[in-house]
Amino acid sequence: MQQKELIPQLYRNEFRKMAAVLCRLFGIEHITIAEDIVSDTFLLAAETWGLKGIPENPVAWLYTVAKNKAKDFLRRNDIYNEKVTLAIQHAANAKNEFEIDLSNTNIVDSQLQMMFTICNPCIPPESQVGLALRILCGFSIDEIADAFLTKKETINKRLYRAKEKLKQLKVKIEMPHEQEIGSRIDNVLTTLYLLFNEGYFSAGRNSKIRKDLCLEAMRLAYMLVENKTTNKPEVCALLSLMCFHASRFEARIKPDGELVLYNEQDRSLWNKELILNGKYFLNKGATGSTLSKYHLEAAIAFWHTIEIDSIEKWENILSLYNKLLIIEYSPIAALNRTYALARVYGNDTAIVEAKKLSQDHNHLYHSLLGELFALTDNKKAIEHFLLAAKLTRSDADKKVILKKIEKLNQKVS
Repeated sequence: MQQKELIPQLYRNEFRKMAAVLCRLFGIEHITIAEDIVSDTFLLAAETWGLKGIPENPVAWLYTVAKNKAKDFLRRNDIYNEKVTLAIQHAANAKNEFEIDLSNTNIVDSQLQMMFTICNPCIPPESQVGLALRILCGFSIDEIADAFLTKKETINKRLYRAKEKLKQLKVKIEMPHEQEIGSRIDNVLTTLYLLFNEGYFSAGRNSKIRKDLCLEAMRLAYMLVENKTTNKPEVCALLSLMCFHASRFEARIKPDGELVLYNEQDRSLWNKELILNGKYFLNKGATGSTLSKYHLEAAIAFWHTIEIDSIEKWENILSLYNKLLIIEYSPIAALNRTYALARVYGNDTAIVEAKKLSQDHNHLYHSLLGELFALTDNKKAIEHFLLAAKLTRSDADKKVILKKIEKLNQKVS
């Protein structure tokens, strides 16, 4: 593999590992320094490897350089004595040199601790997702800006404010006590849920980045499942939900980035292995008495992987949406329930229920009404699709909506 291909791949895989370890080592007040050290390591790799060639073990080279840079920083700062003292206390031989642990075990532990640190309710949800992308997933600032469809400067300011808040409150980078996991994990799951949804439901300019967001959310959720203290039913349910949704990723987006609606997807493209994984984690999450929104959403997603569109399928989906709205109401869930209602009781009944929602400023609301009117009233259907096209901020969504308007206009003519 050539250098121009290798370094970006190593950056994505190794930045997050080294950054998590160094952030944990330095403390929350030096989180930016930890990121800078890792970034400088990759810059040096690009310069050195371009002149001398790629080393025999590139990962070991990166780890060695990062360790040396971290030690140099520690020696120049007040935290050195504190860290060295702690290291000596845990060393078998007091003469041992202070070492920076980049073992796989310490990397995983550090990433888990950073997950709980970043997902702190003291900072806004979008900042939690941004920090997760940067520190836990190894995304560059440019990639995060692309993911949020915003400017690089906006992301830098957002992350800076979040870090300052964590520093101001002296938030410790550590795993909660086992008895605290239950109350703390909800915020972690919310962040991972938002991270996945940002990739799956928000079609942006860069389809590769969108898919990577989903895969990173799944990786972090799997990390929680693998840890016995965080392997909770709701964690398994969330991972199940992600597996079911991700199983339709290839069928949902065309190579040119255009979205393909559920009922128009090529079902041969659905990933059967991910569907099986989704079932496995849904069953694992069914233990005990916990019933979270993730359980219900995962069950709804499971029924969407059933290829045959039977009444039983849509009755089950409708029943699950009814329960979901009781546990946690959301406008999107209410709209999705209305679509299921149409499949069970017909479009006329669904139109009456949809209008009760009064989500006039939501493009999805008008898209749904456009779909429901399409069979009986072309004029009204076109009116709602035009409103949807005007309200949406997604070029991909607009493209789908305009195609529907074109088809309806052809029917009229």
